[in-house]
Amino acid sequence: MPLGTLDRTPPPFFRQGPSALTKLALFSALAVFLMAADTRFAVTQPLRAALATALLPVQRALQVPVDLAANGGDYLQGLRAALAAENAARAELARQALRAAQVERLTEENNRLRALLDLRPALQVKSISAQVMYEAADPFSRKLFIDRGAANGLVLGSPVINEAGVLGQVTRLYPLSAVVTLLTDRDAAIPVLNTRTQQRSAAFGGIEGGMELRFIAGNADVQVGDTLTTSGVDGIYPPGLTVGRITRVDRRADSGFARILVAPSAVIDDVRYLLVLEPLGAQLPPRPEPDLPPDKPAKTKAPKR
Repeated sequence: MPLGTLDRTPPPFFRQGPSALTKLALFSALAVFLMAADTRFAVTQPLRAALATALLPVQRALQVPVDLAANGGDYLQGLRAALAAENAARAELARQALRAAQVERLTEENNRLRALLDLRPALQVKSISAQVMYEAADPFSRKLFIDRGAANGLVLGSPVINEAGVLGQVTRLYPLSAVVTLLTDRDAAIPVLNTRTQQRSAAFGGIEGGMELRFIAGNADVQVGDTLTTSGVDGIYPPGLTVGRITRVDRRADSGFARILVAPSAVIDDVRYLLVLEPLGAQLPPRPEPDLPPDKPAKTKAPKR
């Protein structure tokens, strides 16, 4: 074979291109340039958008099994929770039906007894719904501002309640708003009745965020857990409204009175909607005027001689 026809190029293994340091510097500069160009001029934004659009169906297809597994578990858990809630609602509905039947029977019995004893029928208390606007800024008082006022028929002293029990009463009235003093205010007081012993007393606010029964003898039959309701003797609150529950009884040896703390039934911090009742005294007959003592006969002076 002639020597001129031989391939004198080195094999690929022995070929020498640019050095590794040169390649590192070149590609580093190219990367910095691309990053700066993308940040400054958004050069790769169209390419990124096109690539994301093209890969979106693939991403969704790959996400389907994951969604099926997660949603399947959530569906089964939700189904169990829905079945449990349905069973609880059915049980509560049965209890409510039984309670409604008992209330209806007691109402009929009460009407018959009142008719038998020739008593006046029970008073029907009127109510007005209201919404809490905001709470008073005074940190030393517990008062709420509501969106009903004198223009809506409210009067001073109207009791205020919600679904849990008594909240307080209207103490200041404006044409379109009113101020409600809560039972936990230091200036609040309400006559109460112990449903277990039928003992009447008075609860005062401003004690450790709750209320306190005052002027109760140290040996009185009062226990922790007793429920207090309105007694209705003040002519303001209708009788039977839930007020609170006794949480602490301290019988002091050095005092003739016990220290009794009461927790209100209504959670005052969560109140948003409430009812304003007509004062009980508005439906009661007027009080008779006190009998005036008969005029004493005028003394006659003896004629002078």
